[in-house]
Amino acid sequence: LAAARALDGDPVRAVRAAVAVELAHNFTLLHDDVIDEDRTRRHRPTAWAVFGIPDAVIAGDAMLALAQRLLAEDPDPASARASARLSTCVIELCAGQQADCAFEDRGPEGVTLEECLSMATAKTGTLLGCACALGALYAGAEERAVRGMDGFGREAGLAFQLIDDLIGIWGDPVRTGKPVGADLVAHKKSLPVVAALTSGTPAAAELATLYRGSMNTPGEVSRAADAVERAGGRDWAQICAADRMARAVNHLSRAVPDLGRAGDLLTLAEFVTRRTH
Repeated sequence: LAAARALDGDPVRAVRAAVAVELAHNFTLLHDDVIDEDRTRRHRPTAWAVFGIPDAVIAGDAMLALAQRLLAEDPDPASARASARLSTCVIELCAGQQADCAFEDRGPEGVTLEECLSMATAKTGTLLGCACALGALYAGAEERAVRGMDGFGREAGLAFQLIDDLIGIWGDPVRTGKPVGADLVAHKKSLPVVAALTSGTPAAAELATLYRGSMNTPGEVSRAADAVERAGGRDWAQICAADRMARAVNHLSRAVPDLGRAGDLLTLAEFVTRRTH
């Protein structure tokens, strides 16, 4: 809706597409919680934890089908291109999720930073890029503006993931609704962790040793978080998030020459880089 507004489109025209994107988003969350065995999200029990894995998976499948039906039944001229773009987005999301799962079978030093950035872009950046691109399509924008909006969303999404990964290690459980160092306990090869593991520092070797173990005690989790920080993973992620957001704004300026019209999207960009939960 913000993307449509920024391009002088009527946001009401894009409501159906916005709902479709949000349904697709929640489809991914339902399935992610099953895959990751997360029992809480947004301070509430996850669907699979309450209703069981079969119902959670089926509900996610139904949400995705409903998202596509909304676009298929939309009489707007932009709906066909929007439907194709959302389908392409979901395929990319699945590829990113598969890569994320595959990383778990590799040793601590078995994932490169480039692979991790590509995975995060596919898992998070592609959906935000799709949302912004659909807004441009429903505003009747030229292809150049659609690509610019997609680029903005992808870079903003990657910045979001970088901050999310930091919160996954150092976030306040009261605000996040998840235990301290939840990503470390799960041995997640998140962006700051991979940056630390590939730093070639003594702290990287210490972190790799911890990742080969169970890491079940608060002391081990605390040592792992400290190792990530000493290896430069925390600083790298913060700097990279700021860089990606600068790239996002650059893409946005190409799509919307007068950034004053893109106030909602710039507010989103500021939220992404300042969020703490």
